[in-house]
Amino acid sequence: MNSPLPPGEPQGAEHARLMESAGADAPWRLWGPYLSGRQWGTVREDYSASGNAWSAFPFDHAVSRAYRWGEDGLGGISDRFGFLNVAVALWNGKDPILKERLFGLTNEEGNHGEDAKEYWWAIDGTPTHSWMQWLYRYPQQEFPYEQLRRENRERTRDEREFELGDTGILDEHEFFDVMMTYAKAGPDDVCLRITATNHGPEAAPLHVLPTIWLRNTWSWGLDDRVTELHEIRRNGRPPRGFRAAEVSHGFLGRYVVAAAGSPTALFCDNETNAKHLFGEQALANQSLYPKDAINQRVVHGRAKAVNPSGYGSKCAFWYRFDSVAPGETVTVDLRLATRDPSIDWFGEDFDAVLGSRRTEADEFYGHVIHPSLSEPDRHVARRAYAGLLWGKQLYRYDVARWMEGDPAAPPPPAARLKGRNEHWKHLALADVISMPDEWEYPWFAAWDLAFHTIPLAHVDPEFAKEQLVLMCREWAMHPNGQLPAYEWEFGDVNPPVHAWAAWHVYRIDGYRDRQFLTRVFTKLLLNFAWWVNRKDANGSNLFEGGFLGMDNIGLFNRSAPLPPGFRLEQSDATSWMAFYCQQMLKIALELARTDKAWDDVATKFLEHFLSIAQAMRHFGSSDKSLWHEEDGFYYDVLVQPDGTAPHMRVRSMVGLLPILGATEVPPWVVDECPDVTRNFEWLQERRPDLVKPMLRRDDGKMLLTLVPPKRLRRILERMFDSDEFLSPFGIRSLSAATREAVTATVGNETVSIEYEPGESRTGMFGGNSNWRGPVWFPVNVLLADKLRTYGRYFGDSFTIELPTGSGNWGTLEDAADLIDGGLTALFRPIDGRRPSDGKRIEASADPLWSEHPTFSEYFDGDTGEGLGATHQTGWTALVSHLLNPRLPPDPRTMGWG
Repeated sequence: MNSPLPPGEPQGAEHARLMESAGADAPWRLWGPYLSGRQWGTVREDYSASGNAWSAFPFDHAVSRAYRWGEDGLGGISDRFGFLNVAVALWNGKDPILKERLFGLTNEEGNHGEDAKEYWWAIDGTPTHSWMQWLYRYPQQEFPYEQLRRENRERTRDEREFELGDTGILDEHEFFDVMMTYAKAGPDDVCLRITATNHGPEAAPLHVLPTIWLRNTWSWGLDDRVTELHEIRRNGRPPRGFRAAEVSHGFLGRYVVAAAGSPTALFCDNETNAKHLFGEQALANQSLYPKDAINQRVVHGRAKAVNPSGYGSKCAFWYRFDSVAPGETVTVDLRLATRDPSIDWFGEDFDAVLGSRRTEADEFYGHVIHPSLSEPDRHVARRAYAGLLWGKQLYRYDVARWMEGDPAAPPPPAARLKGRNEHWKHLALADVISMPDEWEYPWFAAWDLAFHTIPLAHVDPEFAKEQLVLMCREWAMHPNGQLPAYEWEFGDVNPPVHAWAAWHVYRIDGYRDRQFLTRVFTKLLLNFAWWVNRKDANGSNLFEGGFLGMDNIGLFNRSAPLPPGFRLEQSDATSWMAFYCQQMLKIALELARTDKAWDDVATKFLEHFLSIAQAMRHFGSSDKSLWHEEDGFYYDVLVQPDGTAPHMRVRSMVGLLPILGATEVPPWVVDECPDVTRNFEWLQERRPDLVKPMLRRDDGKMLLTLVPPKRLRRILERMFDSDEFLSPFGIRSLSAATREAVTATVGNETVSIEYEPGESRTGMFGGNSNWRGPVWFPVNVLLADKLRTYGRYFGDSFTIELPTGSGNWGTLEDAADLIDGGLTALFRPIDGRRPSDGKRIEASADPLWSEHPTFSEYFDGDTGEGLGATHQTGWTALVSHLLNPRLPPDPRTMGWG
């Protein structure tokens, strides 16, 4: 394995474990935070006729209904196959149900789409999961489930979301902070300490129920072997000083979970309580003690609800703290291991494991995070890494099986075979995947994942590389070469950022793993061909991407079919393809340095880029350029049945993305890649117009650019105009000059768009995403990355006003710094408050709130407040890369700038 440290730097215990754990099947990677925070309301669990995943398996069913494809829990772990799961359940003596999983509103219940209504934070973690911490804030008053639903249901899209903090039940610190701390004594020996601190002004009761259970694999007619947990007794009695349960699993082998002290062991089965959910018309329950039996025992006092014989597929150890004093912390210790339990599992040995792993985690991040960072920046970076590592989730989904149904279950509706993901029956995943977050997006999205790998490569380069390759494997990538977008519609189109991510991961990892580069590149050749064959309808080299991850950025839904005879030639789709060409060229040239067979492949991508650049520079299929000379901007062009092709004159991120088409060509290409050199010289002689995108300096530096310098300057004048794109916290996705709506006619329909700096006011894409003004981290990072590319080439010869009209002139590298500085400023307190916290309760000066940065999906284009998914460390973890852009030295004598 390649170390995430530059060569020659000291290695600590966690780095040593990483060296031993190169593959996904490495022992140290067996146990991790792979248990989802939410399985209900996902596409995988939707077997309805309507295809509405949110209502097919709602939150209210989760307490009583067995899942088909996964499990969920609070701050939990599982083995990487999801057979055995450990998490915590809580009860404050007032809630109507045990707190076993995270609550939030479905897309239909929230006034801005899906919305988590809890407070929790990933506190810390190491890449082998030898050390992990996760914090949950549990109210002492009854959890206001119905109030949260009602208030948000009654609010309009123009109003703020109603949050748990707005109910007032947390105002006097009437909550417990429940910390889950995991430390591995060995690959199959996990210590778990649960602490709960009463921050309220009065004593309060708390029930803590660490829970272990088996995923239900036996109810579907495919494997009827039922695995069970059994209470360990000695001479008919529980052992002294602890309680324990054991399981002998056909795949995992024997495991024991022991809980220190004398909690009550409660057993039931991970089976659906059909009678409770569906009434007397339901089939008989498969167990006398179904999934909600522990809830019935604890919350409703029904002693006979649980199995008195001490076995089942679900077990909880019930600790009752009748009165936890203000400021008091109660502690529960558990251990999961393969050996026989004893009282020696706890006490000094247990404490020593936690102490050692904490010290090793500090040592690890002492190497990973540059020592020059301030303590507040180190804190944000480490929390970002923690969120990414806790976002590693098991994703099981066999689309063919899901469509056809299981032998022991009612058949799905016939419409399913012609519905969602009907062309993705090959997809069959059972892998640990980097998720955007564990609640709102407990599923992967291909372009999100690519961005995740950049910060991941700083801490766990092997996992980062594995993720990029996974999306290209035959059980994920479509046979036609398309990458799966996301589970709601695998066939939708995400921007092609995979090659860019692969190159950056290769760099961060020290330019060493050429095997990885070859593996991902060969698969991306198939994906590139899919783009060319499917998204360039008439061979004009102008592309029609459709959705492209930017949800409602257009005047209309770009994923939906246009009226007959209409076609949209997209500035962003074409720009993404130029960008893709350049990244593939870069990788091909790198591979050609040691294997000349790649030389002509590099030539192919050079020529393809030049053709796209020519199409962007001149005219589209209807003799209409995507460039609008009067406005000095790129727009989409709507080709109409009568041959006219008006510009969609909306200044948005769509018109900024041509900037991505810039890459340096290293000087060694002239000598080391003869096929590329000969071909370029031939084109220079015979097609000088085609090679205009190749710029050369007298000192030999070369730049491939989609945007000529004159056009670049005009775009940047708008991009760095504070009245248009430039916000204090990065580049907006839509020009603020569009505060008055822009309208257009498409067929017989009038459509419009206007600047919305915060939450979306439209229902497009469910209303839970907004590219009509907010700042989005990933595209900002790409824009800054490419401005640095331009800056290295032009140097001081190309300067612009920063901001436009300020009289303050700077280089393009200065412009990149301005963007990156805005993004990091989201997490740097101003007058004691992080801009990203906005007006939410997290903005409180109270250290119980202020010490926990929240990583949001996107940010208000005016104020910087975090919006959308409020726990999406995911691509927003790129802030750690900006704060800590540590790269190993390039071991090659010549390389890319």
